Amino acid sequence: MGGFLTKDVAQERFRLLLDRVDAAYAEMRELSSDEVGNDFRVEVAERLETQHRTNRGLMYRVFGEIDNPPDETGCVPVFVDRLWARLRITRGEIKRRMKTAGQIRPRRSLIGPPLPAELPEVAAAVEGGELGEDHLRTILKAMKKLPSCVSDVDRRDVERSLVLESRKSDAEIVAAAAEMIDLIFNPDGDYDEADRERRRGLLLGKQGRDGMSYMSGWIDPETRAYVEAVEAAVRPGRHLPDHSVAAVPDDRSRVQRRHDGLKLGLKAGLASGALGRHRGHPVTVIVRTTLAELNQAAHAVHSRDIPMPPPARTGGDTALPMRDLIRMATDAIHYLAVFEEHSDRPIYLGRQKRIATVDQRIICYARDGGCTRPNCRTPGYECEVHHSPDWAAGGATDADCLYFACDGDHDEVTEGRLQTVVTSSGRLGWTDGFGPPEVNHAHHPEELLRRHPDP
Repeated sequence: MGGFLTKDVAQERFRLLLDRVDAAYAEMRELSSDEVGNDFRVEVAERLETQHRTNRGLMYRVFGEIDNPPDETGCVPVFVDRLWARLRITRGEIKRRMKTAGQIRPRRSLIGPPLPAELPEVAAAVEGGELGEDHLRTILKAMKKLPSCVSDVDRRDVERSLVLESRKSDAEIVAAAAEMIDLIFNPDGDYDEADRERRRGLLLGKQGRDGMSYMSGWIDPETRAYVEAVEAAVRPGRHLPDHSVAAVPDDRSRVQRRHDGLKLGLKAGLASGALGRHRGHPVTVIVRTTLAELNQAAHAVHSRDIPMPPPARTGGDTALPMRDLIRMATDAIHYLAVFEEHSDRPIYLGRQKRIATVDQRIICYARDGGCTRPNCRTPGYECEVHHSPDWAAGGATDADCLYFACDGDHDEVTEGRLQTVVTSSGRLGWTDGFGPPEVNHAHHPEELLRRHPDP
């Protein structure tokens, strides 16, 4: 890293070097490459790819230091917000880069000199601009997949072998080599409980235009036993999607019956009430819609001449077709939040109670959909109820003083780094003190179109 430099000198030199890089790229953009020939273009492509990889190595270095700064006590959420705002990348990508940096950058020690990186061979190759992002992801995936019984010495050998192959081949060949290494170290598929716990997980993809969502992942033996049991319950002619008794042959495939069995098990679990409470209300489905749309849907079910209104929204901020909502209403295991003429149940409790009631939380689902911090996509299921004005400052526990905020953003307000204020429209505005309060449109994408002069 070089000799010791003061803060001001180091900042000045970094800015100077970055200016030189910017100037070089600006000059290359202006320089014509129309007549240089393909042989030279291949050479330029190689140089640019190496520079890009070197830049990624420096980026991981910076992200690692932001996450665990060597000159400060620790990273505070405000720096993640600054990265998000200035780089225009998702918070998920920011967390991924920080996590990766934690594996390929030297680690701080509470006493003594810094510890080497968790994956030193990979760290050296990334810093030297020898690995592309696809190489890096492949190697990290392969190292994570190794069984826990593999010794540290063997892990170093595997890491070294994958890095050597990455210097010669593309990521697909490296992935093939990783599969072969896995067969060598674990030919019988011998995994212990720790391996299964590490690999378990389900990925729920984004909801498609048709309302369907792709799910993939790995389930442990116990979970599989439960899935097999509910699948057996949904045998041909039993538990049809429309809840009717089968009067015609059941034409569902086995995978479709497995899907219906999983749905049946989840529904039974919610109806049992054995899942406890979540942030003040029973664990169940929260749905929000408007009175006009609910009324239209009720008539559309019985008349094809009436169009079905747009889907309602769940507490997870996903679409639920109105036809499904009406069918679910017969089971009475979910909360329905309707905007106008919602109900006569009391929701204004003043300062009699600090914890928001179930009614008040449902109003937050209906109005906010999720965290009210601008551009935060955390759904309502994962949010706390925030007082504005703050409870400590005399704020009342009334429906129009309670708003959703995710855990991290709620802490930002509590610690004074952000401020909130109720706007004239009844929505919660957020500001860091340097600009006017802004509301979140992430859970109301239709508002983005309204702001556009020609959507």
